[in-house]
Amino acid sequence: MRVGIDIRALLEGRRTGVEEYTTNLLRHLFKIDKNNRYLLFSSGRKATNSIRQIANSATRKHLPISNRLLNLSFKMFSRPLIDKLLNGVDVFWTPNINLVPTKKSCKKIVTFHDLSFKRYPEFFSLKRQLWHKFINPRKLAQEADTIIAVSESTKQDLVELYKIKPTKINVVYSGVDKRFKPQVSDLSFKEIRQKYNLPDKFILYLGTIEPRKNLIGLIKGYEIFKARCENAPELVIAGTKGWLYEDIFKTAQQSKYSKDIIFTGFIEDEDKPDLYNLASLFVYPSFYEGFGFPPLEAMACGVPTVTSNVSSLPEIVGQAGIMVDPYKPEELASAMEMILTDEKLRQRLSQKGIEQAKKFSWEKCAENTFRILTA
Repeated sequence: MRVGIDIRALLEGRRTGVEEYTTNLLRHLFKIDKNNRYLLFSSGRKATNSIRQIANSATRKHLPISNRLLNLSFKMFSRPLIDKLLNGVDVFWTPNINLVPTKKSCKKIVTFHDLSFKRYPEFFSLKRQLWHKFINPRKLAQEADTIIAVSESTKQDLVELYKIKPTKINVVYSGVDKRFKPQVSDLSFKEIRQKYNLPDKFILYLGTIEPRKNLIGLIKGYEIFKARCENAPELVIAGTKGWLYEDIFKTAQQSKYSKDIIFTGFIEDEDKPDLYNLASLFVYPSFYEGFGFPPLEAMACGVPTVTSNVSSLPEIVGQAGIMVDPYKPEELASAMEMILTDEKLRQRLSQKGIEQAKKFSWEKCAENTFRILTA
């Protein structure tokens, strides 16, 4: 069987959840399947490190055409046909929603990570809203022969918002990389502290700086906690800017405790396990997640975790973390206080988190995806 795969998401230059998913899944998929032939389609930029990790296990067809022009051609003319560019494939899989014109005889599979753009359009810039309108995710879902959803929450959104038949949707949970694990303090910890100017003790958020992540709510919750506990650890907000982030920085700057709120900026991927291990507590009060890698990674590292009780997060965290209403900063403040003042609770959550994270593996994700692709 010849399987075509769209890997254009790996050329965006940002280590997003989609890139994490695509890179890890393909790496493990190619390990377990040596019989079928995989053909990777890309365009625009040159290969990134993520592509180099997987390209040796498959044939790659790259079009040196800007994605903007290519997508315009896809939209207006439904040309070129991607499966034809790959000299024919039996099935074409898109690990993220994108325009993918193929012959009608070619089976189409698409992965939906979330419908945040549909649930919360106000959290997206005009440019991102126009992009989603341009590619028309509802039509992509309707035209796909099979859909992979990364959580039950995403599946329910597809059924509710796009009226997709539940039998057409397969839930396949993503995994967590094995490098995320509890570590004993060593020289690398000292280097990470110096590199990102980290305090001795801190509460950590790691993710994109954007409205959907509820960082204004996090700052307000931290202010309540800090007012109760003068010796509260500092708050470290780590990650790159997404969109509509101006109010987040403004809120932090105007905070009474602005000196205790640290923005690190971009975190190198290889530094993330150490960063998690250094944290006293991980907080992720997002309004909506299709899956949510950061809470899972934090739990795998044994870090007590507080997250929201909405969308897919209860599926991922289970009983291993404390969940709060993202619209109530006082709940977040109480959860932070409870964990940081109760050592037995911290240890219990740490152990539960490690066990919960073991339920999510890329090997299992690859096996389930393989069955769908070759069905």
